[in-house]
Amino acid sequence: MGISVGVPKETAPGERRVALVPEVVARLVKQGVTLRIQSTAGESAGYPDDAYAKAGATIVPDAAGAFSSEIVLKVQGPSVAEVALIPRSSILVAQMNASRNLPMVRALRDGGQTAFALELLPRISRAQSMDVLSSQATVAGYRAALIGAELVPKFFPMLTTAAGTIRPAKVLILGAGVAGLMAIATAHRMGAIVEGYDVRRAAGEQVRSLGAKFLELQINAEGQGGYARELTPEEKAQEAAMVDGAVADADVVITTAAIPGRRAPILVRAPTIEKMRPGSVIVDLAAETGGNCELTKPGERIVHHGVTIVGPLNLPSDLAFHASLMFAKNLQSFLGLLLTKDGGLVADRSDEILVASQLVSAGQITHAPTRELVEKSP
Repeated sequence: MGISVGVPKETAPGERRVALVPEVVARLVKQGVTLRIQSTAGESAGYPDDAYAKAGATIVPDAAGAFSSEIVLKVQGPSVAEVALIPRSSILVAQMNASRNLPMVRALRDGGQTAFALELLPRISRAQSMDVLSSQATVAGYRAALIGAELVPKFFPMLTTAAGTIRPAKVLILGAGVAGLMAIATAHRMGAIVEGYDVRRAAGEQVRSLGAKFLELQINAEGQGGYARELTPEEKAQEAAMVDGAVADADVVITTAAIPGRRAPILVRAPTIEKMRPGSVIVDLAAETGGNCELTKPGERIVHHGVTIVGPLNLPSDLAFHASLMFAKNLQSFLGLLLTKDGGLVADRSDEILVASQLVSAGQITHAPTRELVEKSP
């Protein structure tokens, strides 16, 4: 009998995803792994208990049954109360968002568990199949374009009708990372005129390849790991002037810019919003880290000078079926580093991906930035 892997039901407010889906469960069972799925864990994502049972999993009635496994898989990090259900020798794998969940980190440290944070995966080619940030950002970018199309009082495509020709909507995407590129592709497929902007020059080719116009600014802000670096004051002034004009001319603006470990950069300020046409829409995908729009209220939809500003949280949960499928396949790849071919646990965890993503181990916080945060906070 192989190692036991548990999947508890997610308890974060509004979270509909599940860490594993039946398709991936079946593959792990063939590998010799024992799967324990909490009853109704996948129900809100469209995966009923019967599907897990047919895939070879054991359905356990409560969270304790899933958490008492040798490896515990979650979408979001556990609460302090849930950490207490995880055995001291067990391994937890999830998106931990440690800097915003320090009590959880302390609980894991004090409980002696080992935890891997999926958001800490290194940006190397070998880790691409495990990259939950990219897979979930793909979902968020797609959903953002749909929100914009739903809320703007215009057609996205150009239409020729008996009432005359209707001009297409103009959509501006700020930030051409995974989410931004997916938003560009989706808006373009829906027939809108699409423009994209990113401070990284390398993003221009990707934006154009998707059928959008790339807004040019003579700044190269390529940073480490494929992210953008922070701009200088002079560069910020140049950026603001160009973005101001583009935003004012757009019907829908989708903002996706993020800096790891920092507050999201402000790209759209109140005076700029007041230049936009009434009925225009801003969808701020950076709402969870403060927002790219100065007026964004995380989790809310507001109207300012006739402009609707949406600050959605956890957009992947809106498309829980496919978001869970993608997440589960990422986890399957990650488990390939932790499990032997016959479903046992590997003894050597020196792989660079495991080293980089390990958050806590045997009573020690092994991720240095998180350890510093814990030591500095009361």
